Amino acid sequence: MSHRKIVVALGGNAILSTDPSAQAQQAALVETARHLVKLIQNGDELIITHGNGPQVGNLLLQHLMADSEKNPAFPLDSLVAMTEGSIGFWLQCALDNALLDVGLDKNVASVVTQVIVDKEDPAFINPTKPIGPFYSEEDAKAESEKTGATFKEDAGRGWRKVVASPKPIDIKEINSIRTLLDNGQVVIAAGGGGIPVVKNENGYLRGVEAVIDKDFASQRLAELVEADLFIVLTGVDYVYVNYNKPEQEKLEHVTVSQLKEYINQGQFAPGSMLPKVEAAIDFVTNRPEGKAVITSLSNLGALIESESGTIIVKD
Repeated sequence: MSHRKIVVALGGNAILSTDPSAQAQQAALVETARHLVKLIQNGDELIITHGNGPQVGNLLLQHLMADSEKNPAFPLDSLVAMTEGSIGFWLQCALDNALLDVGLDKNVASVVTQVIVDKEDPAFINPTKPIGPFYSEEDAKAESEKTGATFKEDAGRGWRKVVASPKPIDIKEINSIRTLLDNGQVVIAAGGGGIPVVKNENGYLRGVEAVIDKDFASQRLAELVEADLFIVLTGVDYVYVNYNKPEQEKLEHVTVSQLKEYINQGQFAPGSMLPKVEAAIDFVTNRPEGKAVITSLSNLGALIESESGTIIVKD
């Protein structure tokens, strides 16, 4: 089973639980790295992706608090790049130390990743992803007039800026990522779904204010590197149907058509499990020889030993 190419998409809880300080996030990643190293010990080639939702939100607040003419706040694409850098550093450091602990000589590299989206993506017409602080209605209107941003009322808690969540089309640095992989490096890439960029008619790139779903970006990456296994980590060992109900049932081996049936029944929560299930379906549909697994970080050892977790295959 060795020398599989594996993309592991870390869930948010692998980095940030309750304490948003740098120290606490680094401590969480030490634990995360211990589990990830099991895959490297198994002889697998590893690409790791991660979320950045809370981190980019916190960074945005810090920028807005200090925003002035002398020190203007950065746009969202730059903030995503900054969190790719900071989380990449924490994860590299944790993995380097975990590899040292098990006596493995491997290099770990983070790639600041630009993910190409379509500037005509309908998501730009109807932005839905709330980011940043809550505003009163009048402040939101003033801010909107000043910056051209879209604000929406958020569940009675106030007004928030919303940005588009376009679908990832391509990964600009894919050849760099492949080169690192081919040379036996552990790669961290597409952090936070990647930095959203669009191409103009001359092929020039520019960053846009948007948030790419990290599960879909990870799936696209897994497809482009021709991964054998796409592991989506979440808070539970298995995906469940009838979750938290008396007839709750864990899914062990499941096909695309079974999962689509469960999606139609509304079994998976839109903000949490649904995108993970959809990304897994997309991966095995586009790469039929591959497998997708949704499980927890602490279950990785069991996954290596005995294929534990929810394993998704093509029909």
